[in-house]
Amino acid sequence: MTPAGRMLQPLARSLRALAFSTLAVSALAAIVPASAEAKEPNAAQEALAEFNGKQVLPQAIENRFFLKGNRFEIAPTFGYVPNNSFVDNPVGGVHLAYHFSEQVAVEGAFLYAPFLGNGGVKNLTKTLLDIAYQGDPNTTFQQPLDSLQGGAAFSLRYAPVYGKINLIGEGVINFDVYGTAGLGLLLIRKDVAVVSEDYKSGVEGADPVSLISADPAAAPALNLGIGLNFFLSQSISLKLDARTLAYIGKEADYGNIDPQTGQPEALDTELQSQFVTTAGVSIFVPKMKSRAFNF
Repeated sequence: MTPAGRMLQPLARSLRALAFSTLAVSALAAIVPASAEAKEPNAAQEALAEFNGKQVLPQAIENRFFLKGNRFEIAPTFGYVPNNSFVDNPVGGVHLAYHFSEQVAVEGAFLYAPFLGNGGVKNLTKTLLDIAYQGDPNTTFQQPLDSLQGGAAFSLRYAPVYGKINLIGEGVINFDVYGTAGLGLLLIRKDVAVVSEDYKSGVEGADPVSLISADPAAAPALNLGIGLNFFLSQSISLKLDARTLAYIGKEADYGNIDPQTGQPEALDTELQSQFVTTAGVSIFVPKMKSRAFNF
């Protein structure tokens, strides 16, 4: 595979995950385009149409249960980075947004991922280290464990879809679907895992993994994502959010030695990504203005 192909692989995987999420949303319910403001019925026009014998077809969504325009949104969230195959990477954070209208908002997403140490190392990492050691006890193999430690992303949010779904009985849940695009800054941990000395010495029950930490690296990132708000009341919604944070970083360092120089092999740069999925509760302030019609 060409270097360009290797660079595009992480982003392609994240975009496929985003596409799958979009299809799943579409399968939940029929959706309709959003309107910029709450619509009120024109009784005179409807009466005139009925008098003239014309059939009046109701709008798919006559009125919005929830209005976001000119309101702030605060959303504490918790989630996970599912595209990290080597360590568990839970994420917590907060999303702050201001809604200019029902469709357009600006947001800032602030993320923090705690370091779990050896307890967060996945079995795949342990298996790879064991295979390398069993093949050559003097191996220089090390497994890179790049993971998200924190970051901030500033984005434009656009919500073109507003809809309603009826799940049980007469209960109706209002929701919208939005997309985000913007820029951010990530803090990436650059740890590596090597075979532990206790494991080499044959200590019974020894952890095969020994972690070597390195200074985190800051990286500018491109943010692309989608999300859903399920409105539970006129001030609170359940938020689901998925986004890929793509950045340029050094390729994985497996500790290989250049046979000609006897030095570690030089590392090229490549396109990498952190795919962050979160869920949380959004709180909207100030209180939503009352409407003339409530239906």
